[in-house]
Amino acid sequence: MEINTMGKVIVSARMQNLADVYDAEKGAISAEGIRTVEVTDALVDTGATMLSMPRWLVRQLGLQRSRTRTARTTAGTAEFGIYGAVRLTIQGRECIAECAELPDECPVLIGQVPLELLDFVVDPVGQKLLGNPDHGGEQMIDLF
Repeated sequence: MEINTMGKVIVSARMQNLADVYDAEKGAISAEGIRTVEVTDALVDTGATMLSMPRWLVRQLGLQRSRTRTARTTAGTAEFGIYGAVRLTIQGRECIAECAELPDECPVLIGQVPLELLDFVVDPVGQKLLGNPDHGGEQMIDLF
C-alpha cells in the first residue's frame, strides 16, 4: 500500500535479519524467530544510494555493524555505520540489502540500489513505484 503525501513516494516495507532467515532455513530457529520489522512510511529516495534505517530499527533487527562509510548529506559529509544484510520486501518483491544506520528521528530510506534490485522505477506523476516497464513490469535482473 502506498501513501502519497506532499509529493513524496511513501511505501510499506518489511525488513528481516538475513542471518535469522538463514538460521530458520537450516532449522536452527523457527520461522517465528526471524527478527522482522514492518513500516508503512518508508521514503523512496532516488538521491540516496542504499537502504538506510533509523538506529532503533537496526537494533530491533539485531544487525551487526560491519564497517563505517563516509556519506555526503545535505549537512555535509558524515560517517555512518553499515550493518549486516536484510531481506527487504516491497510490494511482494524481495532483495538482499545492507543498510546504513540513520539517527532515530529519520524514516527508512529506500535508495537507488534496492530500487534497482527490486526492479522498480519511480512514477513521479503518480507518486508511486512501478515495475520496470523495460521488463514488462515483472521483476528481472540484467546480466549483460
